[in-house]
Amino acid sequence: MQKNKLGHHLLSLARYYSRVAPPPPAYADPVIRVSNNVAYLGSPKQGPKPRQLLSLPPFPGHHLPGKNSATGRVTAISWLKYYFDEISDSAIQSHFNKGLVKIESSNPNAAYSFIERDGQMKSLRKIKHNEVMEVGARVWVPVSIAETRVSRRFDCIPSGTLHPNADEIDYLRRLVKYKDYAILVLNKPPKLPVKGSLPVHNSMDALAAAALSYDYDEGPKLVHRLDRESSGLLLLGRTKESISHLHWLFNDINPAKSSCKAWNDACDAKFQRFWALVIGTPKENEGLIRSPLSKILLDDGKTERVILAQNVGLEPSQEAVTEYRVLGPMINGCSWVELRPLTSRKHQLRVHCAEALGTPIVGDYKYGWFVHRKWKQMPRVDIEPRTGKPYKLRRPEGLDVQKGSVLSKVPLLHLHCRELVLPNIAKFLPLLSNNAETLSPGLSGKPDLLRFVASMPKHMKISWNLMSSYLV
Repeated sequence: MQKNKLGHHLLSLARYYSRVAPPPPAYADPVIRVSNNVAYLGSPKQGPKPRQLLSLPPFPGHHLPGKNSATGRVTAISWLKYYFDEISDSAIQSHFNKGLVKIESSNPNAAYSFIERDGQMKSLRKIKHNEVMEVGARVWVPVSIAETRVSRRFDCIPSGTLHPNADEIDYLRRLVKYKDYAILVLNKPPKLPVKGSLPVHNSMDALAAAALSYDYDEGPKLVHRLDRESSGLLLLGRTKESISHLHWLFNDINPAKSSCKAWNDACDAKFQRFWALVIGTPKENEGLIRSPLSKILLDDGKTERVILAQNVGLEPSQEAVTEYRVLGPMINGCSWVELRPLTSRKHQLRVHCAEALGTPIVGDYKYGWFVHRKWKQMPRVDIEPRTGKPYKLRRPEGLDVQKGSVLSKVPLLHLHCRELVLPNIAKFLPLLSNNAETLSPGLSGKPDLLRFVASMPKHMKISWNLMSSYLV
């Protein structure tokens, strides 16, 4: 109640908007510019535009409601968090880190800029987040700090503005394979992005926040990712505690473990298994790939690509380890392979298959374009490599040949997260929160591990059925 009264009193005060006075325009000779290989005479480039600033009311001096008043001090970041209570703490901290929060200073020598208020020029200096506020001190912040809650045109649609209809919500909930109070497990379809970026609006994180919150105030959050073109099991956390422990679980470098042996054993048993259809077949039927990865930029300066590190120590690299196993013989130039990543790197499985094994995944044109150009899709006669005898050709009855399978001229990516094994977070979360060593009798009967298996998408099912039909 006290906070609301103080808030209404502060908001009733006038907010001052101003612009940092730009330097006086200086005469500059025209310069020669080149655009599209055409030179022309033009004016020089303009400098940065002045930043619009927002003035907070003078600091009242008394303790803020809900704050610890034992020390009698209020820091600058506490004052901003109280005044902008509807804005996330991370956004406010980011403005301090960038040096965008300023305070009026009586020492003009220490000022970084000046601003006009009440007909007078006031000097401003940067303020740190831990500086103690004084009575009557006035803080200036960019207007952008108050606009952080406003969605931008090209931002991922947040849950507050995304309103799926009943059919869309029903479709998304049919993707849910498992749900408890701590986690959600989905079977992600292909061509659906997991994390939204500038041009993406229908990403899984935004859709889940809007349609899969169920009876919670906030929607679930991602704890790991899948490529946009891939499919399979996707894990989301529903509470802050479960999200924190799942992030720790999927981190490649895990810190000190818990004192509970059952939890430690369950963490060691966590794994993911992918199924992929590759062009060709690996030389060995199973093995371990240890090939670190590096990121490079292509000539356009925008496109990022992952390659095998050269181990010359000149470029940064990340360790990447993948177990693989060939599921069967090569059929019509392709093989089904099972992949188990032991590290979580961007495009790890695709790069390891294409460059380390020399067998790119079907539909992976980014890392296997040259192999796809030479690949002859679905010939009518093929030889079994072990016996030397031809396959008996038999097409399955009623096969629905659709776009995306190996029969298509442009097949979709054949990479699917089929199996996921992880600790039962709902069982261990009370134990981890209380730092206990033993489970309560009510929780000890629940399983330590959860195992999920997801069916392949339609285009991979068609390829599986079609290629399996060649073996009679």
